[in-house]
Amino acid sequence: MPLIIPGNVASATASTGYEVANSCRFNDGDTAYLHKATAAGDRQKWTYSVWIKRCTLGTNQTWTPVQADSANANAMSGYFETDDQFNLYDYNAPGVSAQIITNRKFRDIGAWYHFVIAVDTTQGTANNRLRFYVNGVDERNVGGYGSETMPAQNYNFNLNENGENFYIGCNYTSSAGTPFDGYMAEVVFIDGTQYAASDFGEFDEDSPTIWKPKDVSELTFGTNGFYLDFEDSSNLGNDVNGGTDLTEVALAATDQATDTPTNNFATWNSLLKYNSTMSLAEGNLKGTTPSTHEAYYQSFFSSIGMTAGKWYAEFKVTANADAGFIGISNNMEGDIRGSTDSAYNFAYLGQGWAYYGNDGDIFHTNTDASMDYGDSYANNDIISIALDLDNMELYFAKNGTWQNSGDPTSGASKTGGVVAEGAKALNAAGSNGVFFFCVADYDRDKQCVFEANFGGGSVSAISSGNADGNGYGNFEYAVPSGYLALCTKNLGSDGG
Repeated sequence: MPLIIPGNVASATASTGYEVANSCRFNDGDTAYLHKATAAGDRQKWTYSVWIKRCTLGTNQTWTPVQADSANANAMSGYFETDDQFNLYDYNAPGVSAQIITNRKFRDIGAWYHFVIAVDTTQGTANNRLRFYVNGVDERNVGGYGSETMPAQNYNFNLNENGENFYIGCNYTSSAGTPFDGYMAEVVFIDGTQYAASDFGEFDEDSPTIWKPKDVSELTFGTNGFYLDFEDSSNLGNDVNGGTDLTEVALAATDQATDTPTNNFATWNSLLKYNSTMSLAEGNLKGTTPSTHEAYYQSFFSSIGMTAGKWYAEFKVTANADAGFIGISNNMEGDIRGSTDSAYNFAYLGQGWAYYGNDGDIFHTNTDASMDYGDSYANNDIISIALDLDNMELYFAKNGTWQNSGDPTSGASKTGGVVAEGAKALNAAGSNGVFFFCVADYDRDKQCVFEANFGGGSVSAISSGNADGNGYGNFEYAVPSGYLALCTKNLGSDGG
């Protein structure tokens, strides 16, 4: 079954009566955000709830509601700092009137977090005036705060001010700086009530450490309250509570995703790449290698690994496909993780199997020669991978045609499979038993741009739309029978 980076995966492995269908992808390179002007609301009582999946670490990223006065002299904002701690502050010149900075660093890029900020400054107990919950638990009782300033009783936050712009996904300045990079789901703002985390989520009965979403439609939203479920790709700012919609900036229909707190999909792993000049974007589904780089050492790995079952994903190279390697690896140790020896990528010392764009050959480990297999591929061709770990076989398709007359559904006969045609066995000596989807740049003087579709979202629009047999994923081509998208809802299914 797949292995996933530790963290709260919501109901990924637990049953739930409430399913989140969609999320919205915010790409910091586009400075994507949402905004609207507010009416006069309650500045002493409000609640913000959001599910977040991070993509980039180590940069300032704003994700809370943000608002400032017309001169930007007084403002409220909340963001991940460069050290990945969370900083929420409300500033009134000449100083900060309310602030919390967590001790905890939020560095899990493979799982969904649920955050709730709950404010009621009318409370007599100072610590109850500003509360921050992470996955259902008050942060004061877990990681605590490295710095805190509780607001004075009856303090008015710089939020819900009449006629001022309200932002989600960036700060309040005219340049819309410190944009968020990642996914948001179930974005809820409540005007006039301090709700607890338990009003937005609950612990699973069978797996009590798993925090999962629940229906919020019956909550009281108030004057400026809104609820974004992102189910309308043509209007991602749609307030399904019936209030004024938020305006989208640099968001498109392709930014709607099915990667959600109730079904967490694989992306590229931003914590596992060799060269700091390699970059990821578009919800960690787009990877770009440097224009020049050391030897062949530029590999991206999926954030979820596979140990059994049958799995499907689609990839393409949009620049310099002739230098593209697309395939799998079952070893991320040695050179792949950061050796100073830069001579190899995942298809060599990484116990990998790569389909080469230049000539259609298969490469597999540094001790074996390349193997004739399929057609070369060009920019924007879609390469499908079907990985059968029940029979230890691997298949590649180009634009829907399985190469070498391969049949991923052939089972033990392995018709047209890579291993059957002479590649080193997938379970050969040196395998650690965990497989990852991978891509790499084979030419040190070319810059490759890779797009991945693990089923939870795509960089480019899907013209057809195909799900796996369990109903998960959205792919360009039909998923072979018995193969599954790499997502947590498929954990423990018939596929492994």
